[in-house]
Amino acid sequence: MNETLSIVIYVVIGLAVVGSLAALLVRTRRTPKGMYPTKRDADDLPGGSGATSVLDRPGTAAPEAEPTVTVPDDLRDLEEAPAEPAAPALETPEPVQGRLARLRARLAKSNNALGKALLALLSSDKIDEDVWDEIEETLLLADLGTEPTMELVDALRERVRISGSRDPQEVHAMLREELIKLVDPSMDRSLAVERHADKPAVVMVVGVNGVGKTTTVGKLARVLVAEDKDVLLGAADTFRAAAAEQLATWGQRVGVPTVRSEVDGADPASVAFEAVKAGIDGEVDTVLIDTAGRLQNKVGLMDELGKVKRVIEKQAEVDEVLLVLDATTGQNGLTQAKVFAEVVNITGIVLTKLDGTAKGGIVVAIQRTLGVPVKLVGLGEGPDDLAPFDAEGFVDALLS
Repeated sequence: MNETLSIVIYVVIGLAVVGSLAALLVRTRRTPKGMYPTKRDADDLPGGSGATSVLDRPGTAAPEAEPTVTVPDDLRDLEEAPAEPAAPALETPEPVQGRLARLRARLAKSNNALGKALLALLSSDKIDEDVWDEIEETLLLADLGTEPTMELVDALRERVRISGSRDPQEVHAMLREELIKLVDPSMDRSLAVERHADKPAVVMVVGVNGVGKTTTVGKLARVLVAEDKDVLLGAADTFRAAAAEQLATWGQRVGVPTVRSEVDGADPASVAFEAVKAGIDGEVDTVLIDTAGRLQNKVGLMDELGKVKRVIEKQAEVDEVLLVLDATTGQNGLTQAKVFAEVVNITGIVLTKLDGTAKGGIVVAIQRTLGVPVKLVGLGEGPDDLAPFDAEGFVDALLS
């Protein structure tokens, strides 16, 4: 009898152990309630494999389960622990009009040598061929370009011959009018950043390595936020270390979300596709796509840039392709611009570091070479040191 009872006890204990192990296995395989996948496999995307994109929203974090805590009665009256510090307050970007006045002042400081030299030559008591040669050389050294220089010199020659004036104010007025004609205020410098056809405007930002594309995208986001636009960023520069993190930081400062990849070296076309899709789903006004730096002599990299644009266009029109150029590179920037224009349809130029050069003529040379306008200029390292380009304001700064 005792032997039979012992066997029964052993069987019951064994069954209990097996049941506990089975329950534990089920719990480890079950998806916790409320934890849903937030990533899309890039193999299903038009851009190809290798990019798992996530939406980085400023000030948000993944929810965590709150543990159940039993508080002893003798501790209930103690003071509660201090709350976690609040998230940093969002920055308010400077309005565009305020930027323009400040940027003109900076431009005048860096480029007024050109204007002063021209005015001094044109105000000479005697304007002979030597003076005209000096004027021509001054303009060429300012990267104005050969053809625009000849046009300006010929126009000034004719006006000086007819008026015969050496009065500084009259000479200033003549030079201003002719320079404004060269810069061409009739070019459309507006940015296509408005929603249309129930979809956001899409802006791609391209350029060679080191010209400041990611910074430009971040600053452009601030310009649009200042104009009450709902913006989303796409971190399609998947090759440069920390590029996505840098872009997300720019967005967080003004409450703009960023679509980025969690995989280094992921397919940039996939990230761009996901960013535009998120923009469509979120009904934002504008999606800004940052791209990796390209060397204009690397055919493979340039072809990949064309692929990014084609993949985006599977679901939305690319409204702007902005080429970022460093104003201090001078004529080399023109070579870069020509190659990019052959791969993607450039719609506008962003000219950075214009305060770092006295060669303001590069504005005219670039516009003549590409047939597209300079739309934005950067003059400084501050977050709001990017503003729309104004032809008359630019010339006035040159001659101030």
